[in-house]
Amino acid sequence: MTEQHSHQFERGTDGPKVVLVGVDGSEPSLRAAAYAAGLARRQHALLAVVYVQPVLTAGAALGAPVAETTDEIAEDLVRYIRESSERVKDTFDVRWEFHTFRGDPYNGLVTAADELKADAVVVGASEQAGHRIVGSVAVRLVKAGRWPVTVVP
Repeated sequence: MTEQHSHQFERGTDGPKVVLVGVDGSEPSLRAAAYAAGLARRQHALLAVVYVQPVLTAGAALGAPVAETTDEIAEDLVRYIRESSERVKDTFDVRWEFHTFRGDPYNGLVTAADELKADAVVVGASEQAGHRIVGSVAVRLVKAGRWPVTVVP
């Protein structure tokens, strides 16, 4: 008499569980957010929307209200994302969270990806000409080689 063993296979997805997208209000970052939302929806993953709030620079020392301005950007982004998700809630159901980190964009996104245990990172392509020389945030994230990175034009 032979014994039969039933094998149970793990159910789930082969894709990411947490999709992180960096947003700053620019058109490429908003296109990246739309792309990341679609990816998160298809993979039944959490969409972590991250705004990296710049650290105070020399402008703050001269009296420029940098912190207030970046707080307003974060609030505007949250409002925009909430309104957008409300418009499509009957068509697309995406679980999402909004997070604000402080620092330069690259280090802020790295910290966010580590802390949120991101499986994939999505960013918009840089529109700044100087990034061709120094390297954009997207290129630096790809070179870090720690997560799959999608760059949305």
